[in-house]
Amino acid sequence: MSTDNTAQRILPLLGSAGNITSAAHCATRLRLVIKDMTKVDKPALDALEAVKGTFQSGGQFQIVIGQGAVNRVHADLIALGVNAVSTEQAKADASTNLNPLQRFARLLSNIFVPIIPVIVACGLLMGLLGTARTLNWLPADSALLQMLDMISNTAFVFLPILVAFSAAREFKVNPFMAAALGGIMIHPALQNAWTVGQGIQEYWDLFGIPVAKLGYQGTVLPILIAVWVMSHIERLMKRIVPDMLDIVLTPFLTLLISAFFTLVVLGPAGRALGDGISMGLQWLYAFGGPVAGLVFGGLYSAIVITGVHHSFHAIEAGLLANPAIGVNFLLPIWAMANVAQGGAALAVFFRTDDQKLRQIALPAALSCLLGITEAALFGVNLRLVRPFFAAALGGAVGGAWVVATKVGMTAVGVTGLPGLAIVVPATMVNYIIGMALAFGVAFVGAWLFGLGGKQGRETATQALRA
Repeated sequence: MSTDNTAQRILPLLGSAGNITSAAHCATRLRLVIKDMTKVDKPALDALEAVKGTFQSGGQFQIVIGQGAVNRVHADLIALGVNAVSTEQAKADASTNLNPLQRFARLLSNIFVPIIPVIVACGLLMGLLGTARTLNWLPADSALLQMLDMISNTAFVFLPILVAFSAAREFKVNPFMAAALGGIMIHPALQNAWTVGQGIQEYWDLFGIPVAKLGYQGTVLPILIAVWVMSHIERLMKRIVPDMLDIVLTPFLTLLISAFFTLVVLGPAGRALGDGISMGLQWLYAFGGPVAGLVFGGLYSAIVITGVHHSFHAIEAGLLANPAIGVNFLLPIWAMANVAQGGAALAVFFRTDDQKLRQIALPAALSCLLGITEAALFGVNLRLVRPFFAAALGGAVGGAWVVATKVGMTAVGVTGLPGLAIVVPATMVNYIIGMALAFGVAFVGAWLFGLGGKQGRETATQALRA
């Protein structure tokens, strides 16, 4: 089927060009913001030869087309009168379709996703240094080891600046002003946050108010709250400061007020809130044990459907940055849930007679091993329902295992086989065992209950062609 025919067949099933607010695309999927989903004929779209799957996520209706072809189908849709926008604008349009909790999760995702590469880079180096120390590859006083150690913790020491700059784009405030506020929070004149376990050494007496001379290295929530408040202060200044003085007084007053308010109020409150969340999760992890892993691993894929999982990056960064924790014990659980989706999708590949479903299921299963689950989750397992529950069972078993064996990671955002690069070296074998358990249990579960026998295969075919 040519791409122009594909576009012409897709458009009526979407309720016409007038039912599409905006259209963008990524490497493999059309990302559409739909005005009225009741006009969308999803089963008919799924039955088209060129369509490898459809699903809703983050306020967008996404159609899996495939690499290369998606560019041409998108262009053909635009030629048919659909409004073309950038991927970022499509996300902004889609936010109107989200509930408040989903919008908050999307906000955190937009802030933290751009930071993930540097956290992964530093986390990978931390893992390698941990291996070097364990195996005594380098002397403890080695200059090379000390230099590498400094490089590896840079992202966490300067995390407030990174978060501030990224958050400024979401909160619509000058990013350089926000970065300066982040710099104030880790200024050398303040006590380093990593030494807070030894007690706060000095205080300022500000009009009778004791203000701790304590930095915020490695913290997340204090700077998030501070930049949000700064955005409101900046907008207030722009309204009340005369235009002729705007370029001088607005940044001066914005930074001055924001800095004092942050050091006196927002910083301590944000630190307490962040520490409370991190230590609360650690308590659940320690006292819930495998049961906590069982619950989190089993529920994670259901949380992904809601889009709320995007907020977890902030929590994971807080775990890594907290000197009392210093390890990401949540990501291994999420990794088990992701891998389990692949096991269930592979079982569907072997059990169904529908050739189109087989063409989707096999690459989708393999992509889960690389940490990419959308195709398997939305295109295969959730559509057939029972494989989804089999995957949840696999994720629960794998999650219980990695918690029981204390598997940890040194970064965020990387799961599946690529996650091996950031697993704490001493726990790598247990991470691999956990993936095998999650994948295997999900595969067996989907094989036995997802599409068992002829009736199950016919059900799968009917689900695709209904």
